[in-house]
Amino acid sequence: MFSSTTNLWSTPQKYFDSVAKEFSFTIDVCAIPENAKCEKFFSPEVDGLTQKWEGVCWMNPPYGRVIGKWVKKAYESAKLGAVVVGLLPARTDTKWFHNYIYGKSEIRFICGRLKFGNCANSAPFPNMLVIWKNKI
Repeated sequence: MFSSTTNLWSTPQKYFDSVAKEFSFTIDVCAIPENAKCEKFFSPEVDGLTQKWEGVCWMNPPYGRVIGKWVKKAYESAKLGAVVVGLLPARTDTKWFHNYIYGKSEIRFICGRLKFGNCANSAPFPNMLVIWKNKI
């Protein structure tokens, strides 16, 4: 399921719906047309990393080597006034976790394992919801 053939996994709709009740998302900053969670979204062709993030942003980035760039962009965008809510693997031993999340955001560890996309099995790792607000 989580092979190196892809690092794009659709957010579980039921989980997104529960989070969306709390936040009024205005944009999905990291999506493809098939898995976008908001009407407005940045696709790979637009490259969300090079765009200005404003409003209330949903982020479920690729979980590969580039994840640190997305986490840094979320942190920096919040400093400029955006609210960014990110669904991330709970990798508390990484530099990106310590540099841009720990002590700089609200962290909600998710109980159990999520099932991404149409996968039959749960993810082989825990996840967390990270909320960056402009009051950091």
